[in-house]
Amino acid sequence: MHPNTDYLTFEFKKSVQAVNFGIPSSAYLHVPFCRRRCYYCDFPVFVVGDRKNGDNSGTIVQYVAVLCQEIQETPNLGASLKTVFFGGGTPSLLSVSQLSNILETVDRKFGIAAGAEISIEIDPGTFTLEQLRGYAAAGVNRVSLGVQAFQDELLQACGRSHSVAEIFEAVEIVRSAGIVNFSLDLISGLPHQTLEQWEASLKSAVEISPTHLSSYDLIVEQGTAFGRYFQAGAQPLPADETAAQMYRLARDILTGEGYEHYEISNYARDGYQCRHNRVYWENRPYYGLGMGAASYVEGRRLTRPRKTQEYYQWVRSMPVTFPATPKIGGETQHDIYPAIEQNFQVSENDVLLETLMLGLRLAEGVSLWALTEKFTQQTVDKIWHCLQPYWRQGWVEIITEDRAIATLGEGGKLPVSGNLRLSDPEGFLFSNTILADLFSKLGDDN
Repeated sequence: MHPNTDYLTFEFKKSVQAVNFGIPSSAYLHVPFCRRRCYYCDFPVFVVGDRKNGDNSGTIVQYVAVLCQEIQETPNLGASLKTVFFGGGTPSLLSVSQLSNILETVDRKFGIAAGAEISIEIDPGTFTLEQLRGYAAAGVNRVSLGVQAFQDELLQACGRSHSVAEIFEAVEIVRSAGIVNFSLDLISGLPHQTLEQWEASLKSAVEISPTHLSSYDLIVEQGTAFGRYFQAGAQPLPADETAAQMYRLARDILTGEGYEHYEISNYARDGYQCRHNRVYWENRPYYGLGMGAASYVEGRRLTRPRKTQEYYQWVRSMPVTFPATPKIGGETQHDIYPAIEQNFQVSENDVLLETLMLGLRLAEGVSLWALTEKFTQQTVDKIWHCLQPYWRQGWVEIITEDRAIATLGEGGKLPVSGNLRLSDPEGFLFSNTILADLFSKLGDDN
């Protein structure tokens, strides 16, 4: 989907039972295998070491078989897929035949539309030219290369298995394979990372000239190696102000080089926004398949088991237990799915909060007209009452239909049309503060 598409035009009914959540036309497939676990990673992964891949690992062979079984047992709700995304983990540890088998299974079950975006996450040093050409022949037309930094000492400090030299080798392989649409991932706020190192990484990435760049700020998660070693904002992690400077610097350098800052952490050349990830930010439904994968289907959010054997057991039980009607209001049904992380039907207020949380990540923000149509003018007035202090600070903006920043009167009365968005970069920088306030006040009112 291209950026000019109005992403808030689908209808919601007032009753949660009558909500038309739409039919999924996107699928996420989780491939959990990694050579090692990065020190910041809290994703569901399975470490196979440096010598194992899809060609010689019985564990990967078994997983692919179970994943294909899950795909086959998942109800097809009727729409062919416009985006498919292989995430991980390190999906580039799959052999060409394994990836082809998964895609063929997906196509037989759901259908893959002509012109679909088919993306795969790949890590430097984990794939060959022959392998990537095989992926492309199977249908892959977009890759996301996990770079993270252009300094060997920083790569080692965060547990990455590749070197800077392997980054450049990987880029050459991508180009030689004829894949034009490729993204680079970078992380700011790493231990011991300086502003100068971050600037150098940004400039190195720009020199490569990918069609897309993701720039993530490090989040120190509990249960990770970094979570045991470090505390956010304390040395050797950059201070909060330095982390904010890194964010502003990324925005200045990347937009200065012609990349559109279309989402809080993402930049793209014209026509190369990630169509799959926009499904999440637009709060549209999607299939999630594989260990630990989350799906959003028929108004239900379900997160699969995060451990291999529990996931296998859950898939084996699918013909009996899937689908099932969960309780409304966010309760997990451990009696039906004992290893499921989440399984709940979203309420109308959930939809509202998710629409704001996800939509305000986008540069265009959320449509005032669509918010009013879905959630009533009274609800929009509550949202604006909460956001007015941030509007006065310049962190929130109203954009008119001709994409100009609206000048509101002394009372700050909202127009009936246009978009509500966070300013770039300051509103994006303080998005957590703004959203926490919104959630608190809207949660209290409902």
